[in-house]
Order: sequence, then structure tokens, then C-alpha cells
Amino acid sequence: MKLTPIVQTTTLKDQIYASLRAAIADMNIYGDDQELRLDERSMAEQLGISRTPLREALARIEMEGLVEIQPRKGVYVVRKSLDEILEMIVAWAALESMAARLAAEVATPDQIEALRRHASRHSASAARADISEYSDANIRFHQMILEMSGCSILGTLADGLFVHMHAVRRRALEENDRASRSVVDHMSIIEAIEAHDPELAGSLVREHTMKLHAHVKRAWERLEVQSRQRDGKI
Repeated sequence: MKLTPIVQTTTLKDQIYASLRAAIADMNIYGDDQELRLDERSMAEQLGISRTPLREALARIEMEGLVEIQPRKGVYVVRKSLDEILEMIVAWAALESMAARLAAEVATPDQIEALRRHASRHSASAARADISEYSDANIRFHQMILEMSGCSILGTLADGLFVHMHAVRRRALEENDRASRSVVDHMSIIEAIEAHDPELAGSLVREHTMKLHAHVKRAWERLEVQSRQRDGKI
């Protein structure tokens, strides 16, 4: 985990929390070789703070379900079960499809052009298989749609799913050429929003996210079974 040193201000607690949350969001949580245990000493040193405010921030993040603090063992980033991941994807599909409907009704030409520029600029990342870069751009694309809806509560609800959705999308984009297919879907979504077609925009976003659901259910379920077989659990 890489952290940026904290500058002492009156909002120190919020800065520590935001820095930790951003670093966790940047982790490849569902990667096979990702270390999930967080080193408190290393984090405190990187942030330039003592462990007391660090632990306060970690306790706050634990309340969100992103980490688990195990006494005498350490702090671990939470990795959701397959069933929980599938439920989160369904919830995200519902939130973002409504956001897309609203965006098609209220988005300004400047907002739509910004979305198009963002998608076009980062489509090259998918083409050259720079999955890490495209993954970040991909999640930003979906956040932009939420912002364009003009409904802040949708963004707040989606933010609770953001960390795990980012990690799930990152891993999924590495599989079965999903990155290039994602680019095609994004352009269709932009065209529907630009055409001010709420029904089509909402439908395309929902279908796009449910493709992720189908892929994760099919591919990750198989991997989960294989893992349990290796561990002798089945």
C-alpha cells in the first residue's frame, strides 16, 4: 500500500481517513497475489503521523466494512464473498442506470463532451492492454455518469460500493478481452445520453453492468470451486 504524507491541518482526521480509503481503493483487492494485511507501522511512517490517529481512521473505515481489525493479529482489507460481490453489482446497476436516465434528461452539452473526451482519451489504454490505467479511467467514466445525473444521493449511495466495485472491475477487465468490449459499450452509452434518450441510456448502462455480473458469476464461481478443491474443502 502506497500512502501520501499528511500535511498537518485542522482536518487531519479527515485527511488520514481519505488517504487510507484512497489507498485501499487503489489496491487490487481480488488479485491472486494481493497482500491484504495492512502494516500499521509502515502506514504511520508513510503518513508522517503517530499510530493513535491512524487507528482512529482505521476504526472509521472498519465501520464501513472495508477493513477488519483483528486483536493481536492486525488489520486486514476485507475481501467480499462471491455472493456479496454479485449483490453489489446488482445494486450498482440499479443506481447507475437511474443516474444515466437522469443524465440523459439534464446533462449539459459541456458535460457530455467531457464524458466523450474522457472515454476517447482512455480507449487507447484498453487497446494497448494497459489494464491498470484503463481500470482507473473506467471507474471514473461511471462516476462521471453519476455526477451528471444531478442527484447527489445516488452518488452517496454508490460511494459505499465504490472500493469493491473498482477492485472487481479491475480484475474482470483483465479477463476475456473485456476491456475492449467495455470501450464499445461506453460509446453507445454516451450516444444515448447525447440523444437525450433516458430509456435507452438507462437500459444500456444496466446491460453493461449486468454483463459484468454474468462474467463474474461464471468465471469467478469456477475459480472459487477450484480454490476450495486445492484447499481440500470440497
